Amino acid sequence: MTVLDARAAEVPRARVDPTGFKHHGVTRVDDYYWLRERGSAEVTGYLEAENSYTEEVMAPTGDLQETLFEEIKGRIKQTDMSVPYRQGDYTYFTRYENGREYPIHCRRPLTAANDTGVDQVLVDVNVVAEGHDFCQVAGLVVSPDQRRLAYSTDLEGRRVYTVRIKDLETGELLADTLENVTPNVTWAADSQTLFYTRQDPTTLRWHQIYRHRLGTPQEEDVLVYQEDDDTFNCEVGKTRSKQFLLIASSQTVSTEYRYLNADTPDGEFQLFLGRERDHEYHLDHFQGRFFIRTNREAQNFKLMETAEQELSEERWSVLVPHSDDVLLGAFELFDDYLVLQERREGLVHLHVRPWAGDGAHHVAFDEPVFDSYIGVNREPDTQVLRFGYESLTTPSSTYDYDMASRNRILLKREEVLGGFDPEQYEAERLFATAADGERVPISLVAGKGTPRDGSAPLLLYGYGAYGISMDPAFNSARLSLLDRGFIYAIAHIRGGQELGRRWYDAGRLGQKQNTFSDFIACAEFLVRERRTGAGQLFAMGGSAGGLLLGAVVNQRPDLFAGAVAQVPFVDVVTTMLDETIPLTTGEYDEWGNPSERQAFEDILAYSPYDNVTAQDYPALLVLAGLHDSQVQYWEPAKWVAKLRAFKTDNRPLLLKTNMDAGHGGVSGRYRRYREVALQYAFLLAEADLV
Repeated sequence: MTVLDARAAEVPRARVDPTGFKHHGVTRVDDYYWLRERGSAEVTGYLEAENSYTEEVMAPTGDLQETLFEEIKGRIKQTDMSVPYRQGDYTYFTRYENGREYPIHCRRPLTAANDTGVDQVLVDVNVVAEGHDFCQVAGLVVSPDQRRLAYSTDLEGRRVYTVRIKDLETGELLADTLENVTPNVTWAADSQTLFYTRQDPTTLRWHQIYRHRLGTPQEEDVLVYQEDDDTFNCEVGKTRSKQFLLIASSQTVSTEYRYLNADTPDGEFQLFLGRERDHEYHLDHFQGRFFIRTNREAQNFKLMETAEQELSEERWSVLVPHSDDVLLGAFELFDDYLVLQERREGLVHLHVRPWAGDGAHHVAFDEPVFDSYIGVNREPDTQVLRFGYESLTTPSSTYDYDMASRNRILLKREEVLGGFDPEQYEAERLFATAADGERVPISLVAGKGTPRDGSAPLLLYGYGAYGISMDPAFNSARLSLLDRGFIYAIAHIRGGQELGRRWYDAGRLGQKQNTFSDFIACAEFLVRERRTGAGQLFAMGGSAGGLLLGAVVNQRPDLFAGAVAQVPFVDVVTTMLDETIPLTTGEYDEWGNPSERQAFEDILAYSPYDNVTAQDYPALLVLAGLHDSQVQYWEPAKWVAKLRAFKTDNRPLLLKTNMDAGHGGVSGRYRRYREVALQYAFLLAEADLV
């Protein structure tokens, strides 16, 4: 019998109201389609009833949840500050104050002549958030003359923003207000002209670029570009040289750029290279040259360059050649150096290359499992690289690295309070063998002394989509599980990009089953190698990782004692057939377009909601956000309702819908740890560790 009593209250029951669909000769009946009626009293009442049921079932863990919350919060340094970075005549940083939920964005003058010794507050998000249950401030961009700040606010969680402009000399907000936009904003060189992106009001697809002149109303703004292909999104930015404005149109397998001299904001953007199916490229400009990271005849990408007067592709020359074993990621351009972010054998390495002379080298790291990344380097006239480093046992660390002497200085390491000692934990890198023979990496961390005899509970995390790699990063909240005997592991499954672009391509479209099979193979391996045992293995994933969990618990429910599905994308067929839902058309190359018969059959074969069947399921905690624009709340709600009708066990099945949040959960520095405490209490209870 499970620790949490699934019969602690009357289980909420959704009404059965069949809605039928027929596609490609297949009739699908959706009993819970009515849950899409956002805002109706019946739907709201049902979600609230599920929330009440979850609270009642979890009530015995109330003290544990409070202990976990205070424990997690207690590891966070209450008054803290980020490492300042240089931009123009100022250094910029973010600070937190004791007990306050939100950051305070600041800057400080660099030169002694105008250094007052007092930090200038750009935006105090605590003030912006007053009176609101949710607050997200994003897209902070200072004008080239350093006199104005554009910033974006979302007060609902649906990722629809309002842009405000602050005069940094007077501290006053300008009358200019840009409503119903994205946080993607860029200044022209004149510090008077802003370019910003608008989204389609229904699908939220980023599809229009506007030009705004300070002092004019938004309705007079000029549309400078519209992306009419509904599988593409567009955004605006600026090159490293600050000489050009760029508009990028992109989808899963294709990219297109336009450029405009930043000194002539009223001009017309010019096409750099037209879009082609299966050609992705990223563009930058520096010291009179364009740099192009491209996958043309280079699956793992290569870096090309060309003079700004010679843009035709036949004039490009190879700067960094393609490698079958190394995925070329982000790059940073300095006056004397080029820095490449490379993924080798699943781990990110930093490759430093001087423009002149030999001296090319990789930044050395010692741990077997780690994550490194290029930090904030706003100014190119330096030989110092700012980079970040962390691992499963090393907190987030910021370094300055002298690219000439190869000396590094640790500027800051996240301070973990409460007696944290990294020597009390150990990390491993393991490999499971998938059904087709592929070796799937696993990153694992446990407290020293945690048994390796199959008796320890283990939480296996996975994602496996969009080419997003799940790097082995540090998480201080996770210590609350490790210190109670849990082992934590990440399955680096196909659909991510840990082992290069081929790893991603082998986990999308018609090959999506590889993602699920890889996760199952990792789970079986961990049991076989006695890192955990039958009845002790748990799973967690969010969004597309929630799709992973939904598919896996349908296919192999016997493997897992319990699972936490965070805003899970589980109603794949219905969503991908609905072009009015945000993200749908832009993801045809990820999941397939189900209007095509083969894609429909592929998706239908794994879609979690469509494959719920009468069988025993693991204990499940499912989280949703009412204002989620990426995974609509009704997907997890429908999934839970159908599971209730079909499952044959009496294990807990809990749905918690946050009525004030979107895809990323609640806002605030501490509030989100209430949800973490709930999830951990659920896992600990199911593992008999309470």
